Amino acid sequence: MEANLNTLAPVALQVDRQAILAYARITGDFNPIHVDPEFAANTPLGGVIAHGTLSLNLIWQSLAATLGSEAMPGAAIDIRFTKPVREGDTVEAGGRRSADAPGRFDVWVRNQDGINVIEGTMTLSYLAT
Repeated sequence: MEANLNTLAPVALQVDRQAILAYARITGDFNPIHVDPEFAANTPLGGVIAHGTLSLNLIWQSLAATLGSEAMPGAAIDIRFTKPVREGDTVEAGGRRSADAPGRFDVWVRNQDGINVIEGTMTLSYLAT
């Protein structure tokens, strides 16, 4: 990694019904909160939400787009889901090198309103020494 690389490349996704259903098929996760609008409307969330890992995957895509897939072995991620992603949202992942820890990036996924839906850190072991 170049010494002046301070940000991870942004990666975005339009979270439409097709993306949610495709992710459900890939993972086998057909929880009705993700795939059944009538069911989801009657929950405290008030509607369909995307699988959390659908959005989390964008952080890994951001890492790969920036440093290539060879950066993934030994990468550790520590995140929390802060807001649900709703059908119709556009989310974008990215990250910025942490000033206080070698090899660590502050990472996020933000919705179209700039609100973090996922936030945390990613540490690249080969850079942490």
